[in-house]
Amino acid sequence: MKMYIADKYWNNYIGDTDDSMTLVEYLADRQKEEISLGEIFSDTGLDQLDGDFRQREAPLTVVLANVDSDYDEPEAEFYYAIDLITDLAALLLECKVNGSVNLCELSGEDLDTPVSDVRITATPQEHEMMNKALADFVSEPLAYDLSEMCAEEDMLEMAQICGELRSELYGD
Repeated sequence: MKMYIADKYWNNYIGDTDDSMTLVEYLADRQKEEISLGEIFSDTGLDQLDGDFRQREAPLTVVLANVDSDYDEPEAEFYYAIDLITDLAALLLECKVNGSVNLCELSGEDLDTPVSDVRITATPQEHEMMNKALADFVSEPLAYDLSEMCAEEDMLEMAQICGELRSELYGD
């Protein structure tokens, strides 16, 4: 089954950053068929930002438990919180439409993981927070630290795509 988000969102300003690949690596590392949004927020430090994903002085760090320490770093960094939020929103939409997301399809390669399909779950409060975060980005994309790395035109286009994603996910 083809991923719903594949042509519409993933690799279209969403899912095409180093942070996106770090998220896929993190999800594969957890080796779980189901993971809650709350757990992801806690593991990555997003929960410490109190819903403000605009500016970060330091990257968010996550510990990877199942890496080969001779070759891989046991920690991974997310440089832009909003990248993580938009990627998670796309994955939530995929789970809403198809029930789960295939990590190998996300990464474009075979991953060395016993679990390739992951379902991300969220509470109503977590969905509300995601909806607010996406709405804030859509309304003021240039207020985010990511705008320091991207052209204004790209930020505005990404905001438009995130608005469409938000509408599909939350019906607003």
